[in-house]
Amino acid sequence: MLTLTALTVVLPVCGRAAPRDIPPEAKRGTLTPGWFPDIVLDGQPRRLAPAARIFNQDNLIEVPAALRGRDLAVCYTENADGDVDRVWLLTPEEARQRRR
Repeated sequence: MLTLTALTVVLPVCGRAAPRDIPPEAKRGTLTPGWFPDIVLDGQPRRLAPAARIFNQDNLIEVPAALRGRDLAVCYTENADGDVDRVWLLTPEEARQRRR
């Protein structure tokens, strides 16, 4: 019985998502996916870097082909070539917050 009680206390804590490590230099934008590596970011055609990483709202990596929808609120960073190399899909709560 004690083990069951301990599990009910510990499991909800384990299930919580870790804080997102969106760097302060990340830019905020609106993304519409296209055929890889093409995307539209803030109405402008852009490209994903060959090793781009896309993090979903649960901070798990998404493949570009799995992105669905239009006008997704995101934060993103660019590499030295100007390609988008990291993207974070924002939750509605994150999208409402102002960036520092």
